[in-house]
Amino acid sequence: MLRRNGSCAGSPSEGAVEQPAEFGAPRPKFRIKGLTKLSESGETILAGVNMDIPRGIIVGIIGPSGSGKSTLLRALNRLWEPPAGTVFLDGDDILDIDVLALRRKVGMLFQLPALFEGTVAENVRYGPALAGRKVSDAEVARLLGLADLDPSLASRNGSELSVGQAQRVALARTLANDPEVLLLDEPTSALDPISTQNIEDAIVRLKKTRGLTVVLVSHSLKQIQRVADVACLVVDGEVVEMMEPSDMARAHHPMARRFLELST
Repeated sequence: MLRRNGSCAGSPSEGAVEQPAEFGAPRPKFRIKGLTKLSESGETILAGVNMDIPRGIIVGIIGPSGSGKSTLLRALNRLWEPPAGTVFLDGDDILDIDVLALRRKVGMLFQLPALFEGTVAENVRYGPALAGRKVSDAEVARLLGLADLDPSLASRNGSELSVGQAQRVALARTLANDPEVLLLDEPTSALDPISTQNIEDAIVRLKKTRGLTVVLVSHSLKQIQRVADVACLVVDGEVVEMMEPSDMARAHHPMARRFLELST
């Protein structure tokens, strides 16, 4: 069942988008209010985005190339600085949160994994070490298991891994910071189908077992349908529809509908 609700959890407002009612919450994990970004040449990248991201679910963001998906995602952990009063985490303006503390709470996985020199275990321990926290061998093994990796890989050098393995080590490294939110920017676009399935299985399992809030940017309609609880359609810097993935064929926006038709 869907409801029309501009804030996706509050009272109706201008520019409303559809949100599954059962995923609403009194206070969402993220609230985005009038988020706008212009390019250096003055072109609109994000056009006053308003949306809520409920806690504990997977939100899939999909849309044509250049529509602002990754820019929207990167605002959530201040990889670019959004204007004050536009992005809120648990009710707090993210500009009021120390940026390192924010990025421990809101971890991010990119399209291509970037491992540091050294062993897999050293990579997994990197974030906690910056915060002065030691991670035991047993904890490294547990984190690798969460990322669907064999703990025996801990002593391997990162340069010896396949791209799929490296991506899952990057996921384990992110999980070592004990994040509350996981941002995924096309995390499987460079992977083969088996590695893609491994990453997707790990993401869904983390949502179920740890209650992680996950925001996934993808060009793959099928991937969004496989793993997401809510699909967010972005066109020309605007969130034009929010709906259950199984309902995406019913999208109303002409460009969103055309994109989805060509994606099937």
